[in-house]
Amino acid sequence: MFHRKGPSFIELAKQWLSSTERGYDLLARKFDYTPFRTPGSVLSVVNEQLQRSAPISSLLDVCCGTGAAMQWLRPLCCGRMVGIDMSAGMLEVARSTTPSAPGDAHLEFVRANALDMPFGANFDLAVCFGAFGHILRQDEPQLIRQIAGALKPGGRFVFVTREMPPKWSKVYWFSRAFNAAMHLRNWVIKPPFIMYYLTFLLPEVQTLLEDGGFSVEVHQPFDTPLKRLRLVIATRESP
Repeated sequence: MFHRKGPSFIELAKQWLSSTERGYDLLARKFDYTPFRTPGSVLSVVNEQLQRSAPISSLLDVCCGTGAAMQWLRPLCCGRMVGIDMSAGMLEVARSTTPSAPGDAHLEFVRANALDMPFGANFDLAVCFGAFGHILRQDEPQLIRQIAGALKPGGRFVFVTREMPPKWSKVYWFSRAFNAAMHLRNWVIKPPFIMYYLTFLLPEVQTLLEDGGFSVEVHQPFDTPLKRLRLVIATRESP
């Protein structure tokens, strides 16, 4: 499951007992050797889809982590590319690895909470991958408001999600069991570590986006074994 350079069981336990921010600071240098990094097979499909509207003048990667998506998308960006994350450790890794990616886009890294981003409507494209499990369900409308506020009219918010898996599937019951364990952990241990599965799913998230001023397209560009994933392109409508 883990690369030999990945975190040990003890290191994962320390992360689990920490806050979300501190936990990712601890794991940052080994994060890219875990299965939690967004797979290149997903990001390559996103890259292919976004090539149709390249070049992109300004791009915001929300919860950028170690910069995996920024490395894949930098060749499509001709201007400014900004990664935002609340973990200083993850941003440190992103700063060291992303500049070697092909492309000339100017790179910026900002430490801030995705629920309170320090941007005006300056971006043509916002993306977010692998981070929705860190957003509580009640905070999802706030995340959408923040992303809408960072986009120019006509700007797009692109991400990957899926529908709820069938209740008879292993994925469903594993995810429910994991979520139950995290709820128990966060009830017993403070500060909380926010990480849940089965979040930001279709069709509910489409309704949230439309209520937040977006028009939404849902695409199915993934092949087996990723065929259940959906690529969502939400366009911010003019006020």
